[in-house]
Amino acid sequence: MNITTFITRFREAFGETTPLPLVFWYSDQPITLAQKINGCLFKCLPEIQNGQTVSLSTENIGCGGGKFYCGFTEMPVFVPNFVSTKEHYKDTPESVLDFINELDVPRCSAPFLNLARIDCVESLEDKEALLFLATPDVLSGLISWSFFDNNSSGAVVTRFGSGCSATITNAVNENRRGGRSTFLGFFDPSVRPYVAADVLSFIIPMSRFREMYDTMPQSCLFDTHAWSKVKERIDQRQ
Repeated sequence: MNITTFITRFREAFGETTPLPLVFWYSDQPITLAQKINGCLFKCLPEIQNGQTVSLSTENIGCGGGKFYCGFTEMPVFVPNFVSTKEHYKDTPESVLDFINELDVPRCSAPFLNLARIDCVESLEDKEALLFLATPDVLSGLISWSFFDNNSSGAVVTRFGSGCSATITNAVNENRRGGRSTFLGFFDPSVRPYVAADVLSFIIPMSRFREMYDTMPQSCLFDTHAWSKVKERIDQRQ
């Protein structure tokens, strides 16, 4: 998979100013260690979108849930009560535990989680997933592309969870099982303040991206009347 080829296709399909996706991966050494982030780890998104690689670890992720969902620690004991009685995202702590048990958060394979814009890395070889921050029109294209060669009801999935579980946890689990699902996310109100009002996340695990890499030019994103109208609006908006 050639990064330059993908970016060329992406620009042709979605326009020159649509933000490029981010990638994330684990490593034994940090690339650029971030300052400690108090609260949601996605506070660092603007730096990453501006071209800086950010390395996260147990030392600089201030959110206990973030450390857990990124695979660095066991579940903090406060999480079930906090999610239920403080955040009111689930009706009971037991319901939170059921969700976490089913999610089966994987432990990380190395002590650092790195996030970078796709044009800031040399290879996709060791990456877990692509993370798109997309408006509804861009999501329309990404989801249509995902459905192009996959009739499964799980081709595009939305699950309950925090911003980090909807992106990092789902992607790592799916990639490591060689799965074909993609994931819509950033519905969690706690992550919403750190993205634009009209933006959601869309995750393509690397196991799925390897299949989708060659299908973009064959899909509706190229040479169709319907998508040309949507792309025209994307270009005008930007």
